[in-house]
Amino acid sequence: MTRWLETAIEKYRFVFGLFILFIVDLIWVLSSELTKFIYQDADYNKPFFTTYFKTALFSLYLLGFLWKKSWRKMCTAPTLEYEPSQDIADEHANLDSLGVSRFSVREVSSLAITFCLLWFIGNYSYQAALSDTEAGIVNVLSSSSSLFTLIFAAFLPSSTLDRFTLSKLVAVILSIIGVALVSYSDLKIEKGFPVGAIWSLVGAVSYAGYLVVFKYKVNDESALDIRMFFGFVGLMNTIILWPGFFLLHFSGEESFQLPNRNQFLYILVNGLVGTVVSEALWLWGCFLTSSLVGTLAMSLTIPLSMLADGIVKGIDYSFLFYIGAIPLLFAFVAVTVLSKFDNADPVGDWIKRICCRKLENTDRDKVKHESEQREFLLSESDSAL
Repeated sequence: MTRWLETAIEKYRFVFGLFILFIVDLIWVLSSELTKFIYQDADYNKPFFTTYFKTALFSLYLLGFLWKKSWRKMCTAPTLEYEPSQDIADEHANLDSLGVSRFSVREVSSLAITFCLLWFIGNYSYQAALSDTEAGIVNVLSSSSSLFTLIFAAFLPSSTLDRFTLSKLVAVILSIIGVALVSYSDLKIEKGFPVGAIWSLVGAVSYAGYLVVFKYKVNDESALDIRMFFGFVGLMNTIILWPGFFLLHFSGEESFQLPNRNQFLYILVNGLVGTVVSEALWLWGCFLTSSLVGTLAMSLTIPLSMLADGIVKGIDYSFLFYIGAIPLLFAFVAVTVLSKFDNADPVGDWIKRICCRKLENTDRDKVKHESEQREFLLSESDSAL
């Protein structure tokens, strides 16, 4: 009975995690379109300022110290064994939380310092890409983080769902093919060196590294309060990265200019919904599924972005773009199905069967050859007698 309950809860967690990731995809598509609107129509093309401001909004999560007694107690208490609260309705949270060491406030802040720069690079690269090319292109190339996630997770697996398999490798190769096709179509759209595509790929590597290393250090969502973590990420970025304004301003890369009231309102809404809420939901969805599923879920932004760009903005993508989007979507579906069925590896099993069959045939031929040799030697011996 207990085994059946654990299996049922695992399936529920996985499906619920997929639902959360889908909601995040919707938010990200709307956020990317709003970002393009801010850069072009609202005439405020400042990727560093918008990224810095939206990241600083994470600090709002730290207001939780005002009303959450558990957070304030963690400021003075050492690392404790986490005991499930009576308020938790989810039975699986109680099962998972047993024996899991909860991070102290000092440990959460230290973890935030470790990851804040990597997260900022990934987010800034995404914003910079949106300033150079269309949202559909950016979202397609950002989904290539699945390749880097597969590679990183092979060295730093946080769970069995992150185990390397040949089937996942094939799915990621399909994703790379799609990225190559879309990048080629981006050359035609940007009419020159694909700066937006390069920024998108830099962001993909950063996101993959951030997620895999984070899940390796914190492999259970009940061990860490995600809101507190992002609150410290926002605070650390605000403190550390302000010199970037001077560097970019005096280098001529991005002149410093405060937004007007309308521009500020757009950035504020985009930051609260498209960054503060969505990033916490995305990390939660990755905890409930796996690192690879979480990054491949970005592929779902592709058809949504294409729909938004085509209907709202009337952008006409080339046929090559649509062809490239197909293997990206297929890769996400394939890895999701493989993870759902106990990390199945049909490609690896198929190769094993072929190798075993070949070895059996080789052994059979060897036995047959030896038998024929013995018969020949016996016949030669009889004829000599």
